Amino acid sequence: MSALICGSYAYDTIMLFHDQFKNHILPEQVHILNVSFLVPDMRREFGGCAGNIAYNLKLLGGEGKPMATVGADFAPYAEWMDKCDISREHIEVIEQSYTGQAYITTDQDDNQITAFHPGAMNESHLNKVSDAADCTIGIVSPDGRQGMIEHAEQFAEAGIPFIFDPGQGLPMFDGDDLMRFIEQATWLACNDYEAKMIEKSIGKSPTRLAEMVDAVIITRGGKGSQIYSDGKCIEVPCAPVASMGDPTGCGDAYRAGLLYGLMNDMDWATTGRIASLMGAYKIEQAGTQNHTFTKDEFAVRFNEAFGYQL
Repeated sequence: MSALICGSYAYDTIMLFHDQFKNHILPEQVHILNVSFLVPDMRREFGGCAGNIAYNLKLLGGEGKPMATVGADFAPYAEWMDKCDISREHIEVIEQSYTGQAYITTDQDDNQITAFHPGAMNESHLNKVSDAADCTIGIVSPDGRQGMIEHAEQFAEAGIPFIFDPGQGLPMFDGDDLMRFIEQATWLACNDYEAKMIEKSIGKSPTRLAEMVDAVIITRGGKGSQIYSDGKCIEVPCAPVASMGDPTGCGDAYRAGLLYGLMNDMDWATTGRIASLMGAYKIEQAGTQNHTFTKDEFAVRFNEAFGYQL
């Protein structure tokens, strides 16, 4: 079974400001805001939702093919994909564009100021689900607006079950758009804030939404996650973590766990726990694709965390 992972690829430039933003921003002067933050620490990471999900699914031993549009600067990321043995079959290079770029400045209170340049991501609709005829499950994660709309339609028309994961792309869609996505999708995945925004937009609670799809999965950070399916709400605990590193990319790691469980016909309680443990592995490391483990290590840690064999 192979998953088609539709979404973004991006370079994440992460800069650390050794102070607090609030000490340098005057609330009464925000209408003429002109500030500069000295950032002695900086790192550049491979990121993007499709890239992160594909990386995590590969760690689990799942077969995933990312589908994305990238820019002429993609060569270093392509080398990383090859090193990780992740397919580039459905990666389209747009020569006149940059790969998506996220510039993230974080202060000592973990507040963030982010600037995102979508670049080639805006051309994601040039890729077609029909180009990946061997894929039997999919996910529509944050990407160019038109690409997300068309890929959802194409999954539905092809009869391929897929997860709709609006994520950071949620503000691009109104209530009618979101209702259309949910009517086409097999599963809906979002965090608790996004769930509230969806409910505000279309007037349906998670319980009501779960009547329209096979399951609604809601992550809640340190409070674990909830999976609404078959009239029930399954509470999924967080996996214990050795240390708190960087939460960026935890949602993508979780979604890779969802795909793996679905691809292997696992029950929701186990699927949610696999996803939870993926998030724990991720949060312990800075960057979205720097964590690693063997299948045996994952199985041992799963048993330790949840009290039964995977």
